Amino acid sequence: MSITDPLQIARRTFLRRTGTGLGSIALANLLHPDLRGASAAPNQPGIVGFPNRPPRVKRVIFLYMSGGPSHLETFDYKPKLAELNDQPMPESYTQGQPIAQLQGAQLKCLGPQTKFQRYGQSGQEISDFLPWTAKLADDIAIVRSMTTDQINHDPAHTLMNTGTSISGRPSIGSWVTYGLGSESQDLPGFVVLTSQGGRNPQPISSRQWHSGFLPSRYQGMEFYASGDPVHYVRNPRGITSERQRRLVDTVHALNRVRDEVVDNPEIATRIASYEMAFRMQTSVPGLMDLSDEPQHVLDMYGTQGGDGSFASNCLLARRLAEKGVRFIQLYHRGWDHHGDLVRYMDTCCGLTDKPTWALLTDLKQRGMLDDTLIIWGGEFGRTPMFQGKGSTAGRDHHIKGFSMWLAGGGIRGGTTYGATDELGYNAVQDVAHVRDLHATLLHQLGIDHDRLTYKFQGLDFRLTGVEEARVLKALLN
Repeated sequence: MSITDPLQIARRTFLRRTGTGLGSIALANLLHPDLRGASAAPNQPGIVGFPNRPPRVKRVIFLYMSGGPSHLETFDYKPKLAELNDQPMPESYTQGQPIAQLQGAQLKCLGPQTKFQRYGQSGQEISDFLPWTAKLADDIAIVRSMTTDQINHDPAHTLMNTGTSISGRPSIGSWVTYGLGSESQDLPGFVVLTSQGGRNPQPISSRQWHSGFLPSRYQGMEFYASGDPVHYVRNPRGITSERQRRLVDTVHALNRVRDEVVDNPEIATRIASYEMAFRMQTSVPGLMDLSDEPQHVLDMYGTQGGDGSFASNCLLARRLAEKGVRFIQLYHRGWDHHGDLVRYMDTCCGLTDKPTWALLTDLKQRGMLDDTLIIWGGEFGRTPMFQGKGSTAGRDHHIKGFSMWLAGGGIRGGTTYGATDELGYNAVQDVAHVRDLHATLLHQLGIDHDRLTYKFQGLDFRLTGVEEARVLKALLN
C-alpha cells in the first residue's frame, strides 16, 4: 500500500483537511440551535477520564465573604473569651505569632459582640447576627478549624482561590471546568458576580478567577449585577442577526486559516469564544429577564433583580445553575472589620444572611440542592484581640483558626467539624487547611484531587499543590 493511499492519511492531516467542514458544522450548530438534539454535547467538554469517581454534585456555588468575616461573631462561640473581655490577651497565645496590624500594640481580649443560640435538631450554635442562616442549621456543615497561610488580603484571596499565594496560577473554577467542562451550551462554565456593602469594600483582582496557565477558555467571566451583565452583549444599532452571522462566519474562517499555519491551541479557544459570545447575545438577556419569576420568589430573596445586590446575585446564581453553569462564585466585599465591628456585622449580615437562606431554600424546593455544593466563607477569620476602643472596636486579620460552612449534595448537614481553643485563636481539633477544602470540593465533583493535573514548564501542577491535602470525609454522607 503506497504512502499516498487515502487510508494512510495522518490524524493531523485529516483534521486540517476536514477543518473547514467541521467548523461549518460547529457554526451551523451555533447559528441554528434548533438543530441541536436534546442530547447535544456540552459546549465546553472536560478532559478525558474525568470524573474519575462517582460524583455527588454537578456544580459549585461559592458564597465568598471577601474581607474575612469574624468566626467569633458567626459560628464559634467562646464563653472564656467573654469572661476575659477587656483583659490582656495571654502572651502564650500570641508570642511569635503572625499579627497583621497589631504589632507592638497592647493586646486585649474582645469578647463575642453578640449572643449565640442553638438551632435545629442538631443544636448548631449560630450567632444572632445570622437569624436566617440559623434556619439552615440542619442543612449546613460548619468547619470551625479552618487555617490558611497568608495574613494579608490579596495573598490570602489568592491562596483561597488558587491553592497557592503565587500569582498567576489557575483558579478553582478554572480547574473544575478544565476537568469536567460545562453543561451549558449558551453560557460560560465559570461565572463570577460581585456585590459590596460594609466596611472597606476592597477591590477584588480579576486574577482571582483567572485561568492561569490553563487554556484561556477556562477563565471565569464576570457578570455585572446591574445593567447589561456583559459588555457589548447586545448588537449595535443597525446590526442585524444576519450581518452578525456573516461576521462570525468570516472571523471563524480566518482563525482556521491561521491555525493551519501555527497550530496554536489558543486559536481553538478564540474560535470557541466567538461561538460562545454569539450564543450569549441570546442567552444573557433571557437570563436577566426576571419576568418569569413569581413575586413570592423575588420576595424570598429580597430583590426585584438587577440592583447590584448580593440578593440579586443569589437569584442569578440559581438561574445560572439551572442553565448548567459549572462553577458560580459570588463575592460580597465589605467584611474587613478592623473597626465598628457590631455596626458593620449588622450591615454585612443584613445584606447576605436572608439571600443565602433563600438560595439554599430555593434550590431545595427545586430539587437542585442534592446536586449542588454550596460553600460559605472568606479568606481568613478575625483575632480574639481588639483594635480601636470602646464601641468602635474591631478585630484584626487571623489565620490560625476560622469558620466556613458547606451544604448540598453529599454533605452531612447539622455537623460541626473541628474546634479552636477556648479563646478562638488556634485550631486545635481536626485542623483543616485551604488545601483540604479544595480536595473535598473536587471529591464531591467526582475528581481525585491528586489526579487532576496540567503540565506546565515541565511540571505537573494541580490545584492542591505538592503538600499534603485530604478530603474532609467526616463532613460527607
